[in-house]
Amino acid sequence: MTSPAPSGTEPSGTAAGAGAPAHTGSQGTRVLGSVTAAGLVMLSLFALVFSPAEADQGDAVRLMYIHVPTAVVAFLAFFVTAAGSALWLWKKSRWWDLVAASSAEIGVIFTALTLVTGMVWGRPIWGVYWTWDARLTSTALLLLLFLGYLAIRRVPAEPDVRNRRAAFAGLIAVVDVPIVHYSVNWWNSLHQEPTITRLDPSIDGLMLFTLMLGIVVFLLLYLWLLVHRFRLAWLEEQLASSDLAAALVERRAEADEATISAPPAPSSAAKASGTIAEASR
Repeated sequence: MTSPAPSGTEPSGTAAGAGAPAHTGSQGTRVLGSVTAAGLVMLSLFALVFSPAEADQGDAVRLMYIHVPTAVVAFLAFFVTAAGSALWLWKKSRWWDLVAASSAEIGVIFTALTLVTGMVWGRPIWGVYWTWDARLTSTALLLLLFLGYLAIRRVPAEPDVRNRRAAFAGLIAVVDVPIVHYSVNWWNSLHQEPTITRLDPSIDGLMLFTLMLGIVVFLLLYLWLLVHRFRLAWLEEQLASSDLAAALVERRAEADEATISAPPAPSSAAKASGTIAEASR
């Protein structure tokens, strides 16, 4: 079962015949991109200017407004990958397979940003960039798991075989997401406990507003990236399919031309008469 291509785009060429978008942009994505850009500017002002420094951490706390939103987006991206993988196994929908793959790529980027910003934040607070803390170690493992997921998608195989392998890998890898989240509760950790998932957040006022603004803006950024990456993946797949179809047509034409240009083989009767004539001589 193949789901329809995303709306809001105009088809063109061979890919259009297969239902693919003509490009990755649309009026909707341009509006979303503009809103996201404005949100990033606003977040920068609140994070760097309006929000106060923290009593113990000082200005280092400003990294929280990037570190936490990138972690939230990474977790969401991997859950979307798992959902897309499960739906592909259920419906064998190419649409959901591409959603899963696109979201995984974005999730890997945001997980890497989470680790980098955490290391930069940890240096002035913990005194080291890296320690084999439960939260850090499980997050690094999460990055490796989904890099493995993307590597599996690159292994040459039939599309259904590749998609099935990747789907199972995505479902297995996402198990590490709740482990990362609860690691600070399950093991002794330098990392602070969750501050916004509890009913009574430990931060309030302008700092809480700035953090929530950062999460919303980064979620919009994730959505904008996901739409564009999905449409690009769809176009790439349609281009590969059209190239394969064109190659098959070309090979058939070459085979037909070779058959026409080749001299006809002598019939059995002609062979027999030629043999008799040779014998009579």
